[in-house]
Amino acid sequence: MAANSISKTLVWILMGLLILGLGGFGVTNLSGNVRSVGSVGDTEIDMNEYARALQNELNAGAAGSGQPMTLQQARQNGVTDAVLSRLIATASLDHEAGRLGISIGDENLRQQILEIPGFQGIDGNFDREAYSFALDRTGLSEAEFEEDMRADTARSLLQAAIMAGIKAPDGYTNPLLTYLAEERDVSFATLQRSDLDTGLPAPTDEELKAYHQSHLPDFTTPQVKRITYAYLTPEMIIDTVEVDEQSMRDAYEARIDEFRQPERRLVERLIFADSTTANDALARIEDGDITFEDLVAERGLALADIDMGDVTENDLDAAADPIFAAQSGDIVGPLDTDLGPALFRVNAILAAQETTFEEAEAELRDELASDRARRVIETQITNIDDLLAGGATIEDLAAETDMQTGTLDWHDEVRDGIAAYAKFREAADSVTAEDYPEVMDLDDGGIFALRLDDVIDPEVQPLDEVRSAVVAGWRAQATVDALKAQVDPQLAQLRTGASFEELGLDPTMATDLTRQGFQPDTPPEFIETVFGMDKGDVTVIDGNARIFVLRLDDVRAPDTSSPELATLQQRLREQAASGLAQDMFQMLANDIRQRAGLTIDQQAINAVHSNFQ
Repeated sequence: MAANSISKTLVWILMGLLILGLGGFGVTNLSGNVRSVGSVGDTEIDMNEYARALQNELNAGAAGSGQPMTLQQARQNGVTDAVLSRLIATASLDHEAGRLGISIGDENLRQQILEIPGFQGIDGNFDREAYSFALDRTGLSEAEFEEDMRADTARSLLQAAIMAGIKAPDGYTNPLLTYLAEERDVSFATLQRSDLDTGLPAPTDEELKAYHQSHLPDFTTPQVKRITYAYLTPEMIIDTVEVDEQSMRDAYEARIDEFRQPERRLVERLIFADSTTANDALARIEDGDITFEDLVAERGLALADIDMGDVTENDLDAAADPIFAAQSGDIVGPLDTDLGPALFRVNAILAAQETTFEEAEAELRDELASDRARRVIETQITNIDDLLAGGATIEDLAAETDMQTGTLDWHDEVRDGIAAYAKFREAADSVTAEDYPEVMDLDDGGIFALRLDDVIDPEVQPLDEVRSAVVAGWRAQATVDALKAQVDPQLAQLRTGASFEELGLDPTMATDLTRQGFQPDTPPEFIETVFGMDKGDVTVIDGNARIFVLRLDDVRAPDTSSPELATLQQRLREQAASGLAQDMFQMLANDIRQRAGLTIDQQAINAVHSNFQ
């Protein structure tokens, strides 16, 4: 039964992958006499299967980045190697299953095909026309598909046998659980300049010079790129774009559902198995025995589970009239629905709203003008490209087009003006003196081109130019040093059991801290420091012109009786077991390849790659 269930699930997965993968590839067969890109023993790695798998990875990469992935990028990122490695592992299992004689009978194969939803008609029964049509779309014959199913099922049985019973040892998962869920209590006092027993002396010139020299990175300018740029955005020409009234009226009609909203209700719906149960529930509410919220909780639901949001009369069918006749807070029902009898609670009444064309005209004009301005800019790109190719400078673009020019001393912290655009910052970061200006897009439909004029290397700012910053830094450091010297005699007393209050310190208690926790208004290293201490340890953390005196009060192991921690522990076990199973699978695949022999046809792989150029 278990093996049959595994096979059934994997068959459905296989079918989905075939339909999606083959549909996305577009070309299901490569011409030529060569049919495989390699083999493990007697099991060949089909050339078309490699092509489809590679196309799926390219499509996934494009979906993730929003930009097409080229074959060159796929090679650089190791995608092609990963695809081939995966198919080699599959072929290894197919070879081993064949060697061991693992297969399924015709009756089991037939039953699996009958149960695939994609091959069923509207009555839920197997439909041969749907079967033939689906296979035709994927470019497979019935014999090829059924052979793939046999191989996939045999492979899944072998893989399940390998991975069955693999468990992660407690010696592995328990330390992970302790690391993630151990809790600690800590007391800490924050001391700042006002807590000093004595004031700070004024810094001497020698002290300021020494501080300046020991903190040179803080007083060094960043590398600056002096850039000249030209740019054009829709906002810059929007006032020159004409929008006729008919276009605005057409846009208004296209969005009429937005501008004319009927009366709506905010409604919750609680469905029952039958009318008797629903009426009993309503009676309990009316008698005051239970609230609507408690009734929902009694059913094991949350209010979010029954929330219908804002609905119109058309959304409620036969239940519309009584619900729209109710007042806010009323419970209506039981009313019949497609899912069964239900109680409805009306939470709010939203009046009908209508925005006239005259009221929406300004908004419509701006939107249409912005859209047309973007299209105007698009029509200028070719001309601007031609100008740049013909030797025009950035300054020439301002004279011959609608673009405006400017200069900028750019570094990574600049975010104003055109540097607010991420694409401009990316271009400015990568531009070199050898680059020729080219037109690039901005996120809002605008365009820009830039030129690197000069690179200004980092410079140490002289003390006289940054004296006020040096004085501030010296005072902050001097404050920390003085506070640490003042509190140092008290640290030993804290370690031997004295309380913060006895030493005149005002403590803050932080309890139940975990490594994923956060303590407000403390340095970034606060949590890391706490979890590097032993119970009773006392330490000091430097802050910005202040210090933090910490004492670790308690360390508690994770409470595995907690449902949350039990869930976390189970998840860690599953993840660890999955990792071990993958390692076992890889070891088996490697062993099979060594015993059966692996052959790779690089010319066939190159032939597949040529279809992606």
